Amino acid sequence: MMGKILPSRRCEKAREEGAKSVSAIVVQELRKYYGTVKAVDGVSFTVEQGEIFGLLGPNGAGKTTTVETSIGLLPRDGGEVRILGHDPQEEPLVVKSQVGVQLQMAQFFPRLSVLETIRLFGSFYPRKRKEKEVLALVGLEEKAHALVEKLSGGQLKRLSVGLALVGEVDILFLDEPTSGLDPQSRRNLWETILWLQREGKTIFLTTHYLDEAEKLCHRVAIIDHGRIIALGKPKDLIAEHFVEKAIEIPLDEVEDGREFPPLQSVTKTERDAENLTLYTVDLAATFAELGRYAEEQKLSLRNVVVREATLEDVFLKLTGRRIRD
Repeated sequence: MMGKILPSRRCEKAREEGAKSVSAIVVQELRKYYGTVKAVDGVSFTVEQGEIFGLLGPNGAGKTTTVETSIGLLPRDGGEVRILGHDPQEEPLVVKSQVGVQLQMAQFFPRLSVLETIRLFGSFYPRKRKEKEVLALVGLEEKAHALVEKLSGGQLKRLSVGLALVGEVDILFLDEPTSGLDPQSRRNLWETILWLQREGKTIFLTTHYLDEAEKLCHRVAIIDHGRIIALGKPKDLIAEHFVEKAIEIPLDEVEDGREFPPLQSVTKTERDAENLTLYTVDLAATFAELGRYAEEQKLSLRNVVVREATLEDVFLKLTGRRIRD
């Protein structure tokens, strides 16, 4: 009998293989309108099981609305959504048992403790994590018995993420989970997200931190004004839109009341509130031109930074503005 699959086990194995063959999230031509405002306007993407997928865009681009319509929290005005093969509007209870959700704006019972809140949310799921494990995952062990109303903004955000992790679910929707966190808490949460993915979870992440997307996501979609304008692996998107290196120079070092001149070796120039960014495929030629200009104008260029192009540069190229503008 060793190695032979019995009929019942064969059926169970077939069901498991069938479940694994279904994409975690399928969104096709999703639409959500508020009067004349097209919050989500024909968005399509697929997220495979075990993937960390990022939806990137500035505030108001449609990220949160995409999340809330995808999980069935908001009714959609058009398109199709499938979560592990199920429509969240037609089978809401099935979908809710399979997903954990952290929303930007969450309401809690202020007079419950952190531990009591986790225990309450755990009761909503057929399978759940131990409370101590949830507390450890989001770094709230020392606040277990603190009342929710006594938590700081960052601690409330970590509790919100923790509640998304309470259930032993297949998919996690995290809507800007690190917004408002201090740098250390932010990086700790990155490690938690990577650990969850290694555990086999599918993670749908929205963010306007592009370094976060590059660090965590297998693929990303960039959304602007309710439409996806780019989709792919971060490194592929960067390679598709940039062969240049970026040279960043503080504005106060090059524009002391004068306009910075165009340089022959520079393909594109961008300014923000702090830096002048030059894009070039020939670093040596650009630095030679910069050196001559600095000598002529008696400038001291002490804080020049050379870097590879990033998703921020891709967003700027596609939209004409930075993601935080």
